[in-house]
Amino acid sequence: MAGQSDSFQDLRLDEMAAAALEAAGLAGCDSASVRVEQTRSQLLTLRDGRVETSLDETSLGASCRVVEEGSFGFAATVELGADAGAGLARRAVATARATSQALRRRVELAPEEPHGRVEWVSSYEIDPVDVPLQEKVELLGTWSDRLLASPEVDHVTASVRAVVEDKYYADLAGTTAIQRRVRIHPTVEILSVDPQTGEFETMRTLAPPAGRGWEYLVGTGWDFEIELAELPGHLAEKRQALSVEAGHYDLVIDPSNLWLTIHESIGHATELDRAMGYEAAMAGTSFATFDKLGSLRYGSEVMNIRADRTVEHGLSTIAVDDEGVEGQSFDLVIDGVLRGYQLDRRIAAEMGFSRSNGCAYAESALQTPIQRMANVSLQPARDEVTLQDLIGAVESGIYVVGDKSWSIDMQRHNFQFTGQRFFSIENGRLTGQLKDVAYQARTTDFWGSMEAVGGSSTYVLGGAFNCGKGQPMQSAPVSHGCPAALFRQVNVLNTKAESGR
Repeated sequence: MAGQSDSFQDLRLDEMAAAALEAAGLAGCDSASVRVEQTRSQLLTLRDGRVETSLDETSLGASCRVVEEGSFGFAATVELGADAGAGLARRAVATARATSQALRRRVELAPEEPHGRVEWVSSYEIDPVDVPLQEKVELLGTWSDRLLASPEVDHVTASVRAVVEDKYYADLAGTTAIQRRVRIHPTVEILSVDPQTGEFETMRTLAPPAGRGWEYLVGTGWDFEIELAELPGHLAEKRQALSVEAGHYDLVIDPSNLWLTIHESIGHATELDRAMGYEAAMAGTSFATFDKLGSLRYGSEVMNIRADRTVEHGLSTIAVDDEGVEGQSFDLVIDGVLRGYQLDRRIAAEMGFSRSNGCAYAESALQTPIQRMANVSLQPARDEVTLQDLIGAVESGIYVVGDKSWSIDMQRHNFQFTGQRFFSIENGRLTGQLKDVAYQARTTDFWGSMEAVGGSSTYVLGGAFNCGKGQPMQSAPVSHGCPAALFRQVNVLNTKAESGR
């Protein structure tokens, strides 16, 4: 496991934090914290084996957040050093005092015991941003050339995103945390064009983004050799596939698709600020309102949803969040019933919880922390239920693989999802691909129709780099693990017919 970058360690951050916290303490603040963040982001894209995009960006900044006179105050800067830290705190205090009289409700934060000095690095082997550009181009180029050699493939887009996030946090309570998170997302998409009609079909790899390093592409974590070898055949079959007949079908949904349904219909819906109506930007509010805690039948009895900020390789995994709260694992849904929410310290205190469950995050030091999603995951069956067991339980249905487009209403209650590929199931066996498939349902009806979940052998940790929330909008990385799962009699639409094409 690699450690913190020397350049970040050499910034003398303790001095800056001490100056800021001293100034906040002298001002009488109830709470104060300092964050310094350095984030390096890279994107490399090849189109048909040629470099199309190459970006390498580094951001560095510092901020101070205080609670003074019952109000939040926040200030940020790109300057570092003790003087800059003291100035940050003074500006944050002035902002809090200026806005305190306009607040209807005083800001309070749920308590959190100090954690002393914490140093933590996410689980990775090779720093992806330090890999030479030429080596990355050669790997993606080799993948592209291999796929272009197939007669089924007309174009290839291959890309890799990598982020290394170094974060320093210190607060008045006595917590100091130095953390590094590394994440990477390789994607390959192939396209085939019908020269007669101009119609085209695409197929994309299923490899999810992961809290890993460059070894994800060249060693452990995912078998790209197998996936790339199979991709042209899947695309060729999709081109010849029958268009689905709309109706109700039993669905076996692969983790490569189901993770996104979890994100949209459960992850966002169990953010308590949304459930309380305090947050609606980017994804709306939530039907899972606070009065339904402990009583809402979210799904069937095989539905168990756990949020976790500690799981290895999770995109939302941390040791300490951006409010100094220790990363935790906690239940959201147990046996199909809503049992919990995702919380930051403000919403936890307001709603009577004794402690936050560590769900505060800011995209950069120049932005204030807001409540963000943990790694929210559907738990597998205790017994070993295989994918074939689930498919074998279906007389007539569809096996759904890979994510694509989606739509959901502003209360997370009605949704529609498509996918990368769809296989017809007849008498417990896969019988070839279908196309133009989308499944549509109300959230509680959908999860209520879940009859069985696969065992640990079917479990995959999916996710995304770019979950959006807030105004101004902030992006956050988050993972969602799940097994394959069987759903009975879900409404399936024909997307071609729906669009009028």
